[in-house]
Amino acid sequence: MPNSELFGAVEAGGTKVICALVDGPKTVRARTRIPTTTPHEVFAEVCRFFRGNTNKYGIPDAVGIATFGPVNISDPRAEDYGTIMKTPKPGWENASWPKAIREVFPQSRVVVETDVNAAALAEIRWGAAKQMSDVVYFTVGTGVGAGIVSNGKPLHGLLHPEVGHIRIPREADEMAMFPGVCPFHGDCLEGVASGPAMQARWGVPPEELPAGHEAWEVEANALSWACVNIICTVSPRRIIIGGGVAQEETLFPLLRKKVITRLNGYINAAPIVREMDEFIVPPALGQDAGLLGALALVG
Repeated sequence: MPNSELFGAVEAGGTKVICALVDGPKTVRARTRIPTTTPHEVFAEVCRFFRGNTNKYGIPDAVGIATFGPVNISDPRAEDYGTIMKTPKPGWENASWPKAIREVFPQSRVVVETDVNAAALAEIRWGAAKQMSDVVYFTVGTGVGAGIVSNGKPLHGLLHPEVGHIRIPREADEMAMFPGVCPFHGDCLEGVASGPAMQARWGVPPEELPAGHEAWEVEANALSWACVNIICTVSPRRIIIGGGVAQEETLFPLLRKKVITRLNGYINAAPIVREMDEFIVPPALGQDAGLLGALALVG
């Protein structure tokens, strides 16, 4: 029978999938990292990990899955709940996370959420947005996405927010000359600000770009417009920006300054006017925000 104190957690990103068996945010019983290749290969490794730890730790009461999208999460009762929809990731369309997990744990509850919504929930519960009910979590890495928690609940609707595919002004010459890498929209936010976009534009991955490189000014331009749009539309109390690209510390001062400039005094709430260093922040949970988000869904 499932153990009511044990939970499975899966964070599925564009380059890696992290799986864990946990009984709390600080108690990880087993953990593994799997490259994000094909659904067949990934699901086989995920099942192998969970099966291999069942005898030692037991069957989890529930498994939370924080996944890249787009993913169908509109109706947990639907047959295609937790299924990846059209995506830039080759081969992943129609891949079903619940079906894969139930191959191992047919009695366990399975909850699927976007990686960014889950990360936002984790930061609200344990991290940089404790006790806040209105938070936006951006991830800027292999892709760009944003989780929106409004009044304490992740924002859902017909699907879920796809902030990475909004269009942004491209007034700077260095941005206007770059066509973008999104296979669907070219120069949407993800097309110009993701890690692959930066590598295509500058010839090296973001982690190899020095702090003073003009690439960070261009990146701050794009992300500042995204933040301004989010501030004006969903009015968060805090914006958290994580992901591999956002690990560059010099990005945050540039970004905060540009957001203030582009709001141009229109929204003069205290956190923006006087506390910008606390309004746009990195995740307190670091690179574990997504995995802990998967736990927050079920634990």
